[in-house]
Amino acid sequence: MGYERYQSPPLPRWRERLDQYWKLVRGDRPIGVLLLLWPTWWALWIAAAGVPPLWTLFVFTAGVWLTRSAGCVINDYADRWLDPQVERTKGRPLATGAVSGREALAVFAVLMLVAFALVLTLNRLTMVLSVVGLFLAATYPYLKRHTYLPQVYLGLAFGWGIPMAFAAVQGTVPPVAWVLYCANILWATAYDTWYAMVDRDDDIRAGSKSTAILFGDLDLVAQGVLYALVFLALYLVGRQAQLGMYYGTAMAVAAVLVIYEFVIARHREREACFRAFLHNNWVGAALFAGIAIHHAVQS
Repeated sequence: MGYERYQSPPLPRWRERLDQYWKLVRGDRPIGVLLLLWPTWWALWIAAAGVPPLWTLFVFTAGVWLTRSAGCVINDYADRWLDPQVERTKGRPLATGAVSGREALAVFAVLMLVAFALVLTLNRLTMVLSVVGLFLAATYPYLKRHTYLPQVYLGLAFGWGIPMAFAAVQGTVPPVAWVLYCANILWATAYDTWYAMVDRDDDIRAGSKSTAILFGDLDLVAQGVLYALVFLALYLVGRQAQLGMYYGTAMAVAAVLVIYEFVIARHREREACFRAFLHNNWVGAALFAGIAIHHAVQS
């Protein structure tokens, strides 16, 4: 007597849609949230000289997830012509047709409305700045068609939580906030160039543009210059904010972590470049630890 192969029952329609939306917002890949969260927390802790007000911390932490998720949705909507041609992205819900363009725009709108509702609980300056953040998040994905510098624009979008954090805590955006913002633009350009190096061959065939294509054979040299400028800007932040030994130690640890990225990605292999990209999470975490410990000891 044979046994029929067991087959699990199909998912209910609502569950199947939620699974597709979860993939659309990269809920299964939190690295983007972390890379956006660390600079936001750097700013909050520096602005508050320690642990920020808990509601402000909640708004910005939840806002990071919401805006990053919305950014992923609008990115995939803009790239629905490109993603099917790229090995790493051809299985995304919009690329496969599992989610329609109209559905994606609806998800984007809901995420941004919830994020804006949270911002409405903060002061007027933060609300005004959030409008700029929405513009940056919504327009970033279209840059790769027209310029080789979408990674720079990503830095502009990913770091906008920095001036917003200072505005929320201090009611103003001091010079140190803008220096930290510049540091994050450079950092995001660098780590997203590792990411672009993964897709470089596919992007060239598809007619997309990136810093990885722009830098060409000088990519590692350019990366070295970018990271050097990152640490220069971070040093200036530490000097302006009067951060001490713990921050200096954190910068040294972060520098060692960055050197390790060059070691693993030196042959420009796809998997190695992707690992170098992921490794920036620890760079951000190390710097946050230095800032948080400094203020914990000072208080």
